[in-house]
Amino acid sequence: MIWNDQLNREIPKGWNVGQLSDIANIAMGQSPAGETYNENGNGMIFYQGCTDFGTRFPVPRVYTTAPTRFAKSGDILMSVRAPVGTLNVAIEDCSIGRGLAALNSKIGSQLYLWYTLAGFKQLFNVLDGNGTTFGSITKDTLYETKVVIPNPVLVKSFEEIVQPIEQKIRIIEEENRELTKLRDWLLPMLMNGQATVE
Repeated sequence: MIWNDQLNREIPKGWNVGQLSDIANIAMGQSPAGETYNENGNGMIFYQGCTDFGTRFPVPRVYTTAPTRFAKSGDILMSVRAPVGTLNVAIEDCSIGRGLAALNSKIGSQLYLWYTLAGFKQLFNVLDGNGTTFGSITKDTLYETKVVIPNPVLVKSFEEIVQPIEQKIRIIEEENRELTKLRDWLLPMLMNGQATVE
């Protein structure tokens, strides 16, 4: 570990300090007109903020027929309005509103980016606990946030180890969604006698 004057703390030797925009492509959300929203599946899935966030993946509820800003499947969705820093991963292509930013890695490790952003959330929580409320974070502040950048060989090794675990989490989530759909289809039939269990 060596001392870094920019961060006022020690970082691993051989690592660099940069900005979040050095390691991530960042798209800030923009909300479409309110009259384009619906909950009947018409149009594209739309997430305004972190209201529909789950443990790891958001749950579709609102759709829009006039999407303006987009996130791709696998992009990290980060809340940029209170609570700032809350994270989820888009499990499908979607539209994002002004309460979110969509991020993907420039350095070949979406998971390193995820855990870097998770560290930001811990910082925001500490500041909130000290009475400094982060109501929102601006585009410039997000882009310029200081990050530690490991050497590329280490990033690649980390991604190779952690990616299979992340993939399994995603598969389980997709299976759970299918089981939920099956339950919601089958339960009414059981209740009204259209189906029986032998």
